[in-house]
Amino acid sequence: MSRNAKLQLLLLALAGGLRLAVAAEVFPLHATNATARVVEVDGRGLQSAFLADDARVAAAFDRGLLALTRTASPTDAWRSLVLTNDVVGIKVFSQPGQLSGTRPAVVAAIARGLLAAGLPSDKIIIWDKHADDLRAAGFFKLGQQLGVRVAGAVEAGYDTNTFYLPESPVVGSLVWGDFEFGKKGDGVGKKSFVSNLVSRRLTKIISVVPLINENDAGLCGHFFSLALGSVDNTRRFEGDADRLAMALPEIYALPSVGDRVVLHVTDALLGQYQGGPASFLEYSAVLDQLWLSHDPVALDTLALKQLAAERKTFDIPPPKLNYQIYTNAVLLQLGLNDPARIQIEKVK
Repeated sequence: MSRNAKLQLLLLALAGGLRLAVAAEVFPLHATNATARVVEVDGRGLQSAFLADDARVAAAFDRGLLALTRTASPTDAWRSLVLTNDVVGIKVFSQPGQLSGTRPAVVAAIARGLLAAGLPSDKIIIWDKHADDLRAAGFFKLGQQLGVRVAGAVEAGYDTNTFYLPESPVVGSLVWGDFEFGKKGDGVGKKSFVSNLVSRRLTKIISVVPLINENDAGLCGHFFSLALGSVDNTRRFEGDADRLAMALPEIYALPSVGDRVVLHVTDALLGQYQGGPASFLEYSAVLDQLWLSHDPVALDTLALKQLAAERKTFDIPPPKLNYQIYTNAVLLQLGLNDPARIQIEKVK
């Protein structure tokens, strides 16, 4: 049974007045002693004047990867996550640009590690939703330097056989680039189709997101970045906190999306607590950290906590945070959002 189907069964059970214990028989929840591991690398000096130092970032990333995978070398670490015949997509969030979005230095560290582990250069793809954002953030230039591919999900087209259809469909306001843009008929605008890049080309995904806020989702985290970046017809979710709370974890839970993710990396060189997803360095705190985990819920939960601490430090009123995204993600067994059950391993 798919994760999406399990969540629907659980919600139906609860709506019907059944006890949670009965619903849990349909949808078994995490054991109470379950924990999520997050490796937090404190690099110090990873950037100067907001410009990342490639060598120091790479060294810090490798320390974190070794700790997370409990292996003896970066090559062993990567080979525990991917095979040399995999097509690995490094999902970035490039809209804020190279200073406040996913930083090219972090992506370069990952790509070079994959190459050193024996993955062919033509099987590494740096990607995001829009090619224009990737180009503006310097990722096409990085791809040329490393000899790897760079691609936009929109430009790759959409898979008509793989889509997200909410239980209560909302007709989207289709725009150019959406698969059904300009089409008429019953059901048009109710589905969000998965990009061909994600469903047909990639076999593994590495999600790399910056630590930056977003008003409706709370932050541009792993759920926001990967879910909205993988499908079309997303305007119906954006700007509506309740719709986002359902859509983001359910899209992530699609087998063609979340099941392919082998590593989540939060680029916490900076923490931007206000103004996102646009770049506002004046609302950013220098952290010089990288966070790695297999659990996207844990990482995004810690990110919300970090941004809240920064707002308190700078006396910024807190926004209304969309914690329901992560409650729903836990119901889908995508990770843990209880800080008491998130094990943080600090690496210098």
